[in-house]
Amino acid sequence: MRLLSYRAAWWLPAVLLGCAQPAPQREGHVTLQRQSVPGQARLGQPQAAADPLRDDRGCLKPAPAVPKAPPPPHHLSGQLGLWVAEVDPATLTVRRAVATNPDSVFPLASMYKQAVLWALLRGVDSGTVDPAERFDVTRQNQSLGSYPFDGSDVRTLSERMIHNSDNTATDILHRRVGLNAVQDVADRLGLCRTRLILPTKDWWVAQSGLSAAFNGTSRWLDARGDEQRRMAALIDQDAQKYRADYVQRKLNEYFDHRRDDALDAQVYNLSTPYEFGTLVAQEFLRPDLSQRSRQWQRTVMATGFGKSALTITHQKRVRYVGAKGGNGWQLLTYSGYVETVDGHHLVYVFMQRGADQTYTMPNTRRAFAWINAALRDVLAAAPARAEVPESP
Repeated sequence: MRLLSYRAAWWLPAVLLGCAQPAPQREGHVTLQRQSVPGQARLGQPQAAADPLRDDRGCLKPAPAVPKAPPPPHHLSGQLGLWVAEVDPATLTVRRAVATNPDSVFPLASMYKQAVLWALLRGVDSGTVDPAERFDVTRQNQSLGSYPFDGSDVRTLSERMIHNSDNTATDILHRRVGLNAVQDVADRLGLCRTRLILPTKDWWVAQSGLSAAFNGTSRWLDARGDEQRRMAALIDQDAQKYRADYVQRKLNEYFDHRRDDALDAQVYNLSTPYEFGTLVAQEFLRPDLSQRSRQWQRTVMATGFGKSALTITHQKRVRYVGAKGGNGWQLLTYSGYVETVDGHHLVYVFMQRGADQTYTMPNTRRAFAWINAALRDVLAAAPARAEVPESP
């Protein structure tokens, strides 16, 4: 069986770029950028002040006890995860939620790309990224699937990354802000089970056996902090050696003859429904972006797939929906933020792995049937509110 399509669907859908970086430190033959985050606990370090949502390492605790989500549609197969919650916009605390396997780890596929956008806009605000910068597609940076025209600017690439789920646009921007900057999206929030550090081409080079750095260690899955950064840089250097068409051919061979579910879990960026739901809430409600960058973020994220599949948009007046999804071999993911005119702020995260189908896009209708049922349960328990004026 050939690989049907290993690019994210064209219509599918970060938080923080660090402050000024110190001089690059050379480790072996790879230049690594280390980022310091003043006043922010790093993974594995205790928090300065007690935080009831985090443990003594600064990691987000498991999901709170909430009612179980309604049962998924019968034909939605494999391992499933769901987190649907209403969030207080001022405190970001969970007002009410339903869930299934909220603390299980799933591959993110292209859903991770919104973290790249958030990190990118942090870079724009800090002055380390110029929105007028233009980029060409090269042998080194081209990933699988279609790709942008040479000379595309930062805004164009950000739009292709979310609206088209363009892998090459994503990798160009991911490397431009730095692998560490995108991982810091998770680290600063204490999302210790979330990995965002690898650009898309890196996954497939590692998966198809082309990365000597990945093949030469058993420590990648559990790597954190500086070790993770060092190893990610080596894997990324391997990925840039190969033409995209060669990677695609080797990936086809992998899926045809030696696919390994355990290996798939190692190479992808990862998270849990609850941790990623926490990221989505922070991304839209407390992004710490300038007004210009926040508008950029909201405008681009509104082009990600999700709004048309939500029944809430027909039953309730919705002010805004920002969304992103992803798919891969037996994988499907969707996430979104919904803001209603009467003051409800909702997040949803759906994750599937090990589906009966190798190409999972036909599962979209079933996935959103489940998401919509969960949103109905959450809203049914919510008190009625008067219309809230739109923020200026």
